[in-house]
Amino acid sequence: MSTAAARPNLTVLPPLPPEPPAPIEGVVVDKGAAIEKASRPSWLGSAVNHAQDHRLYLPWAARGYRRAAEAWIDRYRDDWPTMIDTARNELREADAERQTELKALVRKRRVSYLLHRLAWTGGTGAGAAVGAGALAVGNATGGLWVNLAAAVGAYLYGIRHGVADEPLTVALPGQPAPQASGQAANDEPELRQILTQLGFPNITIVGALTRDDGTRTITFDLGGTGTVTELRKKTEGLASALKRDLTMVDIDKVPGNAGRASLWTSTTDPFETPRPSPLLANPQPLDAFTDGVPVGWTKRGTTIRLPIRNSHFLIGGTTRSGKGVGMANLMAGASLDVRINLRLAAGKENGEFDAYAKAGVAATYFKPNPQRLLALIDALLADMDRRNRILGQLGKSKMVPATINQLGGIELVVIDELATFTAKNSHDDRDELTEKLMKLAAVCAGAGIILVLTTQLPQVDVVPSRLSMNCLTKWAMKVDSAGQSNTILGDGQAGAGRDASAFDPPRPGLGWMANPFAGITDLARSFDLDEDERGEVTRLMESAALLRKAAGRLAGQWDDPIEKYLLHATGLSSAAGGPKHDGHPGRSVTQLTGEQRLQVDALRGALAAMDQLGRDAAQLDEMAELIGGSMTGDSLGALLRAGGAGGSVKVTIEGRGRVNGYRRADIADALKFLNGA
Repeated sequence: MSTAAARPNLTVLPPLPPEPPAPIEGVVVDKGAAIEKASRPSWLGSAVNHAQDHRLYLPWAARGYRRAAEAWIDRYRDDWPTMIDTARNELREADAERQTELKALVRKRRVSYLLHRLAWTGGTGAGAAVGAGALAVGNATGGLWVNLAAAVGAYLYGIRHGVADEPLTVALPGQPAPQASGQAANDEPELRQILTQLGFPNITIVGALTRDDGTRTITFDLGGTGTVTELRKKTEGLASALKRDLTMVDIDKVPGNAGRASLWTSTTDPFETPRPSPLLANPQPLDAFTDGVPVGWTKRGTTIRLPIRNSHFLIGGTTRSGKGVGMANLMAGASLDVRINLRLAAGKENGEFDAYAKAGVAATYFKPNPQRLLALIDALLADMDRRNRILGQLGKSKMVPATINQLGGIELVVIDELATFTAKNSHDDRDELTEKLMKLAAVCAGAGIILVLTTQLPQVDVVPSRLSMNCLTKWAMKVDSAGQSNTILGDGQAGAGRDASAFDPPRPGLGWMANPFAGITDLARSFDLDEDERGEVTRLMESAALLRKAAGRLAGQWDDPIEKYLLHATGLSSAAGGPKHDGHPGRSVTQLTGEQRLQVDALRGALAAMDQLGRDAAQLDEMAELIGGSMTGDSLGALLRAGGAGGSVKVTIEGRGRVNGYRRADIADALKFLNGA
């Protein structure tokens, strides 16, 4: 029997019938009928819809070229018309001696303006010719495709510069659709009802955005029923209808569209909590001319940086309204730019500005002294002529960054409590001082002389219209009436909704600010900067002094034409606040002879010795011993006599009786004389 495995029997099966094909789903159409295309991606459909909704962006392209034309015209005109008008105004007010010089200046500026226009037009024409030539070459070599590419490029250029402010909310594959449209729909009924009551019944919401901090921005068209400027006048009514305070609602115009508004709302008062000055955390050098000085923030939390150029400043408000803090932010920031010469004319006797003098930062500082302010204005008018001559030599019409050092820096002249100097019947020289101050304000900004005026009496007799109209930067804090608010901000501003008498509640440093160079006309609150309790100004001045010392720009380190003028006119110096750095001018120690400086040191040493002895009389030997060094009784006596203290007299000293010595009063009087006080 075989042991091999048995082979299984094989059966041949007939082939299986083929399976029927799977049915094909679809729609059979007749020949010539449209065949359904594959659906396009949602993001592409959204983009196409967006383009269709905006009429293929044709309005954007047109707006872009309009903006380009406006920019070209601005560059074509530049500041020449203003500078020519300034020179003509100065000519009308000039005396006979200066008329010839000013007529020549007007002619020179007109010629310079003509050359500027020719150069700008020629440059534009050359650029256009190059572009046209390149297009012609491309057309000759590439034909239709070059023309098509050029047309598309020109179209996209217009769109790019005319794009509307609302974002292109196109959903990308795999991303959720944008939420703006749904939010807009939720906002529309309430906002439409409120704006209808305010006289704007045809609004269309085009975008909305809610942020994590609870603020909300809604963009809408007014539908031809008014302008954003008209709507801004009703901001307070809108805030009331939204059950919010005025500080919690803001309306801006979308650039390039007078009928499209951006409404910002907040659930909290953005000015309720004070904010420290950012300079305290980072007291670094500033470019105050180009970048500006941080002074406060807006409703929307944006830091306001005021440039110190081309514009005088007017800050007004009642007592304790915070105008001093606003001014301190401006001055402290300016001190960190070593090119700025700080001149302070205080309107009261307190020590508000002493920190600037003690650090040597204040080039000039004096307390209420109308006659000295008049001399300072005369010095600035004379210096303006010097600066304009240098500008003429440089072929410039105004100060620019490259000429700041050549002109001797920027003069920042702070006149605090203006009423002390300009109110009617305030002093005998009031009329002359006010007239010269108005003249200075009208013509000096282009030469780099900038005024900062503050007042708690914003009245026409204190701030004449000829003066306020030349202060383009205005900051109106809490005042007593709408009229006072208009004195600062300009006629009609209270009626337009900017009324500094209506703050409820008033907050220190909160006010209406207008500055065309920073692009702001809005509520603003100054940063918190305290000297009395926290010594913050002193800290910043210590940093500023280090910067200035390294640059050779501390008071006394450089040849100061203004203080030189004042010293020549009055015989007294107010550099760094005078000899005692307290705002009282005196005979400058730097102007004393070597012998006089030795006498001053001896007089001060004698007073210090009396302080140590605890009495108001002392003998020469005991004072010389306390002074130390090589000082002897005989040498001290010689210095005291030469310094004006006279010879020794009989004085009574406990335990010694009547002896020869000096009285404190005699030594103090001699030192006072040498200091010029």
